[in-house]
Amino acid sequence: MKIALIAHDKKKNDMIALAIRYKETLAPHDLCATGTTGTLVMGETGLKITRMKSGPLGGDQQIGSMIAEGKLDLVIF
Repeated sequence: MKIALIAHDKKKNDMIALAIRYKETLAPHDLCATGTTGTLVMGETGLKITRMKSGPLGGDQQIGSMIAEGKLDLVIF
């Protein structure tokens, strides 16, 4: 399953906590995230995450394009 992780600045700690709690569940999936969120989650969990650009630099649009093209199965926001 292809899963995208996106979090506003004030919610990044919540996303990290979610990823830590569900690390074993997330690990077998193909994960991607906006740049900063992906870097932080990878640093705290060791999960392999494909990082897009930072949200303000177009990462949100990159993930939005993946949604529009049917390339994602799940978005956690």
